[in-house]
Amino acid sequence: METLQETVLRRVRHDETEAAGHQRPAASSAAAPASAGSAPQSSTGQAAAATHGQRAETRTITIECMRYNPDTDSAPRYQSYEVPFTHDMSVLDGLQYIKDHLDGTITYRWSCRMAVCGSCGMMANDMPVLSCQAFLRDYYPGTLRIAPLSHFPIVRDLAVDQSDFLAKLERVKPYIITEEPRTPADGPNLQTPAQMDQYYQFSQCINCMLCYAACPQYGLNPEFTGPAALALLQRYNADSRDEGKAERMPVINAESGVWGCTLVGECSVVCPKGVDPARAINLNKVNSTQDYFFRFLMPGAKKKATNKAPQ
Repeated sequence: METLQETVLRRVRHDETEAAGHQRPAASSAAAPASAGSAPQSSTGQAAAATHGQRAETRTITIECMRYNPDTDSAPRYQSYEVPFTHDMSVLDGLQYIKDHLDGTITYRWSCRMAVCGSCGMMANDMPVLSCQAFLRDYYPGTLRIAPLSHFPIVRDLAVDQSDFLAKLERVKPYIITEEPRTPADGPNLQTPAQMDQYYQFSQCINCMLCYAACPQYGLNPEFTGPAALALLQRYNADSRDEGKAERMPVINAESGVWGCTLVGECSVVCPKGVDPARAINLNKVNSTQDYFFRFLMPGAKKKATNKAPQ
């Protein structure tokens, strides 16, 4: 059985073939006869052949990978590799070529190769990227320098320690909280498309940590809760089925919460899934301000949670 990726590629190739067939001009009756053993080629066919030639062409790029084993090395260093590549090879493919053919000791994380798992995040020429989504052709003919994600302790080579990030995700209580426990007898907890739209964008995070590597505030203050965790917090606060907004408010209001963000916005720029953590943080700042004035004007009163996101 073919994989999803193979199915997509087969359909794309089929569509391209059909499109080329529809666009091919009819041969002129006055055209000169082709030479023996050859057939006339349309401009579309020539362009397709040229494109195929470019894609099949093998070039060589220099990749400098950071190497560091904290058990044996006093400091990180860069090691250079010459990697042959074709048009469609990703940075992750380049690393796998290095591991398979040049140096089997290099360490990095990867899993799905389809920008779904978020495992293969790293720095490529000082920019946080998913290595399965970045292509070697975009760095050629220059040198590609690969390093582990910024602001995280290095486990080995390109793999970083995720413990702090995972602890911050857990801190925001990333699950639906209800005042009364629900049972299967209650049936499905329905919501309208409009209610889902309030949080859907923030639910697309794949925990790749690129936003943390891009966040200067997290680099300066490791206690900062950070973009992905605060976007996840907003995802549940804006969910019409959730009643745990008050329980998450201490995380928002804490010194390490939303007010630590200086709104540089790089977290939203580098997100490979189009999530906007900067917007989520701003929405949480509105929630924090409302909570402050409510407690100031009505001390001791219990505020009823609302899941309507600020506009």
